[in-house]
Amino acid sequence: MELTVSNSVSNGVAAEIITKDKVGLNPRNGFVSMEGLNKLQPKIVTGDCGYILEDVPHLSDYIPHLPTYTNPLQFNPAYSVVKQYFVDIDDTVAQKVVVHKNGPRGVHFRRAGPRQRVYFKSDEVRACIVTCGGLCPGLNTVIREIVCGLHHMYDVKRVLGIVGGYRGFYSKNTISLTPKFVNDIHKRGGTVLGTSRGGHDTKKIVDSIQDRGINQVYIIGGDGTQKGAAVIFEEIRRRGLNVAVAGIPKTIDNDIPVIDKSFGFDTAVEEAQRAINAAHVEATSIENGIGLVKLMGRYSGYIAMYATLASRDVDCCLIPESPFYLEGPGGLFEYIEKRLKENGHMVIVIAEGAGQELLSENLRSTDQQDASGNKLLQDVGLWISQRIKDHFSKRSKMAINLKYIDLMYMIRAVPSNASDNVYCTLVAQSAVHGAMAGYTGFTVGPVNGRHAYIPFHVS
Repeated sequence: MELTVSNSVSNGVAAEIITKDKVGLNPRNGFVSMEGLNKLQPKIVTGDCGYILEDVPHLSDYIPHLPTYTNPLQFNPAYSVVKQYFVDIDDTVAQKVVVHKNGPRGVHFRRAGPRQRVYFKSDEVRACIVTCGGLCPGLNTVIREIVCGLHHMYDVKRVLGIVGGYRGFYSKNTISLTPKFVNDIHKRGGTVLGTSRGGHDTKKIVDSIQDRGINQVYIIGGDGTQKGAAVIFEEIRRRGLNVAVAGIPKTIDNDIPVIDKSFGFDTAVEEAQRAINAAHVEATSIENGIGLVKLMGRYSGYIAMYATLASRDVDCCLIPESPFYLEGPGGLFEYIEKRLKENGHMVIVIAEGAGQELLSENLRSTDQQDASGNKLLQDVGLWISQRIKDHFSKRSKMAINLKYIDLMYMIRAVPSNASDNVYCTLVAQSAVHGAMAGYTGFTVGPVNGRHAYIPFHVS
């Protein structure tokens, strides 16, 4: 039965907390305790004028009488001189900034940043960092800034690096991460911790966390990784462990709707410019030249679209969100022929997930998945290159010269650029502040220009 509990919460807003069962009120913030439920219910706070706060879990929600401590930043000369450095308990970030005057205020998230009180003693913190899934520019920067943030801001000395993704929790292969060790890793591509897909066994992972005495877990990875992080958090909560779980979302495709941008995206667009420029040079250097560039983008074409808009040399951009066809009036072949007659050359950019529905049934592999659960895609770049060549060799008198550039893995392996380095620093430090403040079961990212803590079920 649905139950609405009205109570005054810590931010002073008269709120309604809706859960499936009344298990007991938490005296810290008025939220209903989730202990006894099989699965943690979302913490939803409603206020006046349609205000809705999608709040993140807190350790004190299921561990009563947790002590708090003064934030060490108050005594750090680099931070203590800054007025209003600590985030106010009432600070939230609106998911949407465009609203109607008579409409609801909409969904908000708790603002990221340091709090005046923390829930961990610095010398008792034993943190770990793990990277999972595919490579992405900025992974090493995030690792570096988590380590440096814990060390320099909170005087945390013990940080473990879990080697090889989730399955690394089962092995004894760990790296002691110190500021000296991570000093220049942001200048390298990839991840110093190694990575893998799959290998997720919740019980074994939490057993390892418990056995190692870890009380802060930082998980860097994509959609599948964050789903795994949510399950790990649920098991930690079920066992009643005083362990904060923080996720840092990683997707080079920039396809997380709730946040403004993901790290690695700016670097990917910048690298894509080099390939597009090379394709343009090739195309313009020969009669009826066609430069075809395949970029990353399984289900969204942000990299392809932004690279196209920035380049101005692209004649046609094909992305998963916009279906297209090859033959007949208005088809791709007709458009290519038109552009070649007008300009004598053409540049095409295609995202890896575009046109998958056009591949013949015997080439498609809709039921096959990788270890992370992602659908395996056929190489649409090679396929469409061959279709274009076949069309103009058999059905047209126009001779073409097509050059195909596949930039997929080159983009993933490069170091992050300046813009992404700044982003990674902010997102990593926000995760550290959240974990030290006792928040758990969250990911972090910019929402309308302000970093916020986002519950796993939303991200």
